[in-house]
Amino acid sequence: MLQSLVRAEILGKTVETIDLTTEQRDQVWNNFKAANKLDNTELFETYLKNNGLKENDLRWQVELPARVQIYSQKHFQHKAEARFLARKEQLDQVVYSLLRVQDGYLARELYLRISGGEANFADLAANYSQGPEAKTKGIVGPVPMTQAHPALSERLRTSQPGQLLQPFQIDKWWLVVRLERYEAAQFDDNTRQRMAQELFQEWLSEELLGKIRNLD
Repeated sequence: MLQSLVRAEILGKTVETIDLTTEQRDQVWNNFKAANKLDNTELFETYLKNNGLKENDLRWQVELPARVQIYSQKHFQHKAEARFLARKEQLDQVVYSLLRVQDGYLARELYLRISGGEANFADLAANYSQGPEAKTKGIVGPVPMTQAHPALSERLRTSQPGQLLQPFQIDKWWLVVRLERYEAAQFDDNTRQRMAQELFQEWLSEELLGKIRNLD
């Protein structure tokens, strides 16, 4: 509770000088009311009462993400590209087909059926795979490359799209995998904003830690 209060205090003081234009205020406010179906005065007053808020307090909460975004761009955008390059491996995404069973002989048989064109990967995954990917006919992703098991990530990283990998074992599972596509992260405007906000959140955490230590 203390950390949450201190964090809110630091955040508020940091972004309170950020001015939103009338257009920006109206946009975030109208989006909020639409999302919460507050399309008349009665519903709006009920919402305030149920949440123990005054209108000014609610407006501050609604506008806060926009203030954070503007502050992040202003103070951390110059470091965004370096952040992106440092995290690129985590941001790159892959889509792959996965089939896993506990029987190595079965994995080999299914691999041969797929590679020989006797059966479709999606159909075999739906019928035989013993993981949650069976519900998606074996398709996994797009997901960050680092989300997969390190042994699987390494194989995906060195594969070509469309390449069917021979069965290999990870823990109790035998896996048959095919890389469908590789989506390299791009340093576009959205990524620049995301990196700047990540840097801001790290700065905020450091400020919070310092404040808490001083309180002790």
